[in-house]
Amino acid sequence: MLKNIKSSYFIKFIFAHVDEKQKLKIVKCNKSLQKNIDISIINYKLFTGKYIIYESNRIGKEYFGYDDILIFEGEYLNGKRNGKGKEYYDGKLKFEGSYLNGKRNGKGKEYYWNGELKFEGKYLNNKKWIGTGYNLYGCIMYELKNNINGKGKEYYEYVGKLKFEGEYLNGEKNGKGKEYDEDGNLEFEGEYLKDLKWNGKRYNPYNNIVYELKDGKGLFKEYYNNGELEFEGEYLNGKRNGKGKEYDYNGKLKFEGEYLNGERNGKGKEYSNDKLNFEGEYLYNYRLKGKYYVNGKLEYEGEYLYNKKYNGKGYDENGNIIYELINGNGEVKEYWNNGELLFEGEYLNGKRNGKGKEYDCDGELEFDGEYLNGKRKGKQTE
Repeated sequence: MLKNIKSSYFIKFIFAHVDEKQKLKIVKCNKSLQKNIDISIINYKLFTGKYIIYESNRIGKEYFGYDDILIFEGEYLNGKRNGKGKEYYDGKLKFEGSYLNGKRNGKGKEYYWNGELKFEGKYLNNKKWIGTGYNLYGCIMYELKNNINGKGKEYYEYVGKLKFEGEYLNGEKNGKGKEYDEDGNLEFEGEYLKDLKWNGKRYNPYNNIVYELKDGKGLFKEYYNNGELEFEGEYLNGKRNGKGKEYDYNGKLKFEGEYLNGERNGKGKEYSNDKLNFEGEYLYNYRLKGKYYVNGKLEYEGEYLYNKKYNGKGYDENGNIIYELINGNGEVKEYWNNGELLFEGEYLNGKRNGKGKEYDCDGELEFDGEYLNGKRKGKQTE
């Protein structure tokens, strides 16, 4: 009906005793009425429900939605935030500081949901530029100085100890820098490129050099807490890439082969107590296909699925085929050391599953029945 009323005087009379919020709820859905009502709604977006009410020439408040949720209060210029202001989230103070052309510029403070200080310093075009960041416990997490192009510091979140100090570019580690572990020991010193260690040296807690990098590549060494070598090999973009070797806690070789992005990929060999245990191919740390040995003798040859035998053949210590698997299933035979038959039956996922028979070391039938996950499920033969 109001759309058909052309008299601005009559419309003003109707709305004379309506409060500002009620006017807004009507006007923000019918902008043509703004010309006839003494109310200023700027930057209102129909789909977001965002609008500003000016309390004076420069001071205003910004609301969101039909519930009139306050999200900002402060100074404006030409419809944009300019000067001092405060931001809110769910009714709690989120930021307070200076603005220029609608963006955070100059001094400011950010807060966590519980009111604890999160950052204090200076901003440039909405980005933290110079200042200090804190965790929820009040410990320093990082310090910035000309964040986009300059020096800065990072701290461990819970202990508040120095983690990194060096140069940044576009918010990433670029240029010279140093990293420290939580005990304050120097961990890396050199140059970074887009947050990646690029040129420099890595140290263990004993201050021994464990690798040197040149253009992101190098030989790498890792150590256990007892000082024993854990890994040695090639390194690229911060991860194991290329050939390498792994050792157990006692310093014995347990794997040698190829890596890609930190995982076993390609050809490799596994060892147990200095004896070859497996040789073949890997994909994303899993065995793909190869040969499995027990006490130096071939026990299985074929394909794997998530490290489980899947398609292949099993052998006894004399090299005789005792089972064949197809898609993880098959008939299997096991033997005693004296050559007598130990078991014959069905096999699933690397275990006795289904019907089967067990024999003692003299060849006498001991059990005839069913198995589930490697265990007997049935009656024992007398």
